[in-house]
Amino acid sequence: MIKVEASQLKSEFSFSTPIQVRFSDIDGYLHVNNGVYFSYFEHARAVFLYQVADWNVMTIGTVVGRIEIDYLRPIHLEDQVEALVKCSRLGNSSFDLEQFLIGKDAKGNDHVFAKCKCVMVAVDMKTMKPVPIPVQAREKLALI
Repeated sequence: MIKVEASQLKSEFSFSTPIQVRFSDIDGYLHVNNGVYFSYFEHARAVFLYQVADWNVMTIGTVVGRIEIDYLRPIHLEDQVEALVKCSRLGNSSFDLEQFLIGKDAKGNDHVFAKCKCVMVAVDMKTMKPVPIPVQAREKLALI
């Protein structure tokens, strides 16, 4: 696996959103449970699609077609975490989002905690069948 630096990633992603680490996210090993990372990435995707792509999910929704996560470093309760998101591929009805969880530990050191690749599919909310990515969202995603 290629080692990446948090500062390098910050310069490559124009979108970020803070992630609140909750006490309930911590497991018996005293770090964020691996399953919670999915929630962190899901939250970041939703904020990204709403704020950046101006996506109205009430008419054309999005579903996860595939998701991959690389766990690079444990997240602890005192860590300050943010999620980075960008669109790395646009298809007809599907698109890829590249995501990272980065931040600082309690001592102020920068870290990359996890990497995610998510294939999203645009779907009609009534039929749940794939549909083309909405034009206005496609235009905005193409700029990222």
